[in-house]
Amino acid sequence: MTALYATHNLAVGYVHGKHTTTLLSGLNLSIERGQLVALLGQNGAGKSTLLRALTCASRPLEGWIEVDGRNLGGISLRERSRLIGLVTTDRIQAGALTVTELVALGRQPHTGFLGRLDDDDRAIVAQAIASVGITAKAQSYVAQLSDGERQKAMIARALAQHTPIIVLDEPTAFLDAASRIETMQLLASLAHEQHKAVVLSTHDISRSLLLTDQLWLITRDRQVLAGPTRAMVHSSAMDRVFSSPHVVFNQEHCDYEPQH
Repeated sequence: MTALYATHNLAVGYVHGKHTTTLLSGLNLSIERGQLVALLGQNGAGKSTLLRALTCASRPLEGWIEVDGRNLGGISLRERSRLIGLVTTDRIQAGALTVTELVALGRQPHTGFLGRLDDDDRAIVAQAIASVGITAKAQSYVAQLSDGERQKAMIARALAQHTPIIVLDEPTAFLDAASRIETMQLLASLAHEQHKAVVLSTHDISRSLLLTDQLWLITRDRQVLAGPTRAMVHSSAMDRVFSSPHVVFNQEHCDYEPQH
């Protein structure tokens, strides 16, 4: 099967004036429709930098990205926004909007800047809200939502874009245990039932290992290892993520534990 999304010799990092810092390089990663991929790594490993490059929020230092065999660099911004939906941990100033109004912003790549919705657009917005299970909150203001509900609304906005690819940066970072479980299950459902290609960075190790199809691991020496989740769990790859010798991966519990 041909990958929906693929990187070719990608290098990511940042530029300060004339100085370039490369965090990750030589990346050849791919994802197919219907797959949920977790990006794991310790703080500062380059997860957010990689996700920004994957969504064209920043330019890669080297290499290129293909979507359906097309070079993403040669696609217009509007067309890109029809291919990739992004959900970040940034607190947007949307408290005065209702959930329906917030989710409707996801239709802008299809409706234009004025955002005039027709009946089809409104149906897509309602379906996106229903897909994340917050129809009862559709007319509530975003400021009235819990953190978990707000995150679901942001995911619904990405769904309303009708993109084949959704990328999420730490979608469970500020959620309680129940909301983390619900959010991870929701993302697995979007991948497996709606045939989206979903990539997320997370520190929720045990949950991601239970629900994801692939892992992309950033090791402590900034290599990126990729493979099916089950195979990665039963390899030595999981032991290469954290630099602390006092933290080890327990295959039986599918989580990291202190070294005794």
